[in-house]
Amino acid sequence: MNNSYDEVMARKNEIMKKSIGVDYSDFELPGISFDYEKMMNEAGYSIEEIAKIQNETGVGNTPLVELKNINRLVKKLSKPGYGARIFIKDEEKNPSGSFKDRRASVSAYKAKELGYKGIIAATSGNYGAAVASQAAKKGLKSIIVQECYDSKGKGQPEIIEKARACEAYGSEVVQISVGPELFYYFLLLLEETGYFNASLYTPFGIAGVETLGWEIAHQTKELTGKFPDAVVSTHAGGGITTGTARGLKKAGASDTKVIGASVNLTGLHMASDKDFNKKSFTTGHTGFGIPFATFPDRSDVPRNAARVLRYMDKYVLVTQGEVFYVTEMLAAIEGMQRGPAGNTSLCAAFSLAQDMPEDSVIVVNETEYTGAGKLPSAQLTFAKENGIEIKTGDPVKEDLPGKVITIPSHPSLIKHIDYPVDELRKSYMKQLIKRNERTIFTSEEIKYLCDELNINKEKLENIISSVEV
Repeated sequence: MNNSYDEVMARKNEIMKKSIGVDYSDFELPGISFDYEKMMNEAGYSIEEIAKIQNETGVGNTPLVELKNINRLVKKLSKPGYGARIFIKDEEKNPSGSFKDRRASVSAYKAKELGYKGIIAATSGNYGAAVASQAAKKGLKSIIVQECYDSKGKGQPEIIEKARACEAYGSEVVQISVGPELFYYFLLLLEETGYFNASLYTPFGIAGVETLGWEIAHQTKELTGKFPDAVVSTHAGGGITTGTARGLKKAGASDTKVIGASVNLTGLHMASDKDFNKKSFTTGHTGFGIPFATFPDRSDVPRNAARVLRYMDKYVLVTQGEVFYVTEMLAAIEGMQRGPAGNTSLCAAFSLAQDMPEDSVIVVNETEYTGAGKLPSAQLTFAKENGIEIKTGDPVKEDLPGKVITIPSHPSLIKHIDYPVDELRKSYMKQLIKRNERTIFTSEEIKYLCDELNINKEKLENIISSVEV
C-alpha cells in the first residue's frame, strides 16, 4: 500500500472500522445529525455489566474521601453560613493509578471478546498506562503512541513519566514530536498490526467512566444522606465529564450540577513546536478543553462519544500556579500526594465551595497517581529551564501562560474564573456553520442540535442568528 501521509489519511474511515468493530455509519442520520444514544448502546453492556467487567481486573469501587482539613480552611475563608464540604473520589487506587483504568478496562475486554491480539492508543496521558495495565491483565499486546518531544528532542517531564509507566506494564511506546504526524502514525500502526483501537473516545471508553458517576452518587448519599450538589470534573477531551454525568443521571442524581474545570493556557497553541514545552500541564487545560467542547469530532474516531456540551452546567478556569499550590496543600494538610490532573478540579472546588452554603456537598471526581515527572518541583524546574518566570503573588492578576507562573501568596487568592458555556455553544455553531456552509437546518437537525448543546429551540435559534458567517 501507499503509506504517504495523504494516502493513509484518505483510508482513515476504513482503518477505523476494522480496528474498532463498530460501523459508525449505522448511527448517521440525514444531514449533520447522528443517533448518539444508539451509538452509546453499542457498548453492549449495562452499567451493572460494566461494573462486573471492571471488578474482574480490580478497577472501580474507589473510596470517597472527605477533605476535612481543607474543609476547615474553606470555612475559615468563607463568609458566615458558607463553605461547602469537599469530598474527593480517590481514583489513584485503581490499578494504574487513575480513572483512565475505567475506560481501558472496557476497551480491553471488548478487544479480547472480538478476538484482537493487541490494542493501540494514541495518548500522552494516564490513559497509556491504563491501556498497558489492562492489556497485561487480558494477555493482550499493547502499543502506546505519544506526542512527546519538540523538534529539539526535549520532552515534557510529565509525559516522560507516563512513558516509563507504560513501559513498566509491558507496552511498546512510540514517541514522536509535536505535530500532525501523531494521527498518521496511529493509523499506520492500526493498519499494520490489525490491533484494536482503544481510543479514548469510543462508546466503550465513555461507558466505562459511567461507573464513576454511579459510585459518586451512591457513596455521597451513603455518607451525607443526599446526592452531591455539584461534581467538579477536570475537562480536557471531555471523556471523564461526559461519563461521570451519564453515570450520575443513571444513579438518579439528575439535579447534581456538573462543573468542568481547566487550567487556563490561553495564548499557547497546542500544535506549536515553540509552545509545546511552554506549558506546565499536559492535559486538563484550555488547549484541549475548548476545542474538544466546540468540535468533539476532531477525535481519532468518526464520532466522538465524549460530548461535553450535552452535560456541562458550568465551566471554570484556574491558573497553573493555583494548581501547584493546591497540589502541595493536599499533600501537606491531607497527607494525600496526588498528581496534577485531579488537583485541577480540586483547585476549582476549593474556590467554588466558598460561594456555596455550608450544608452543600461538592465532589471532585478524580485523583491520579504522582511520580517524579508529575511533581510540582519537576514541572517548575522545567518551566524555569524554558525561560518562564516563577513568582509568588496573585495568580488571577499576574499569571501569564508561557511566560509567568504565579504561585498564590495566600490561599484566599485562589479564585476560579467563569467561562460562559454559551460562548462554547456559540463557537460550536460557528464552526458547524463554517464546515457545512449553511445556516438553515431541518427540524430533525434542530432537535439534534438542541440535544447536543443542551438548550431549547428558541435559544438555539438565537445563537444561530448571532453567528457571523
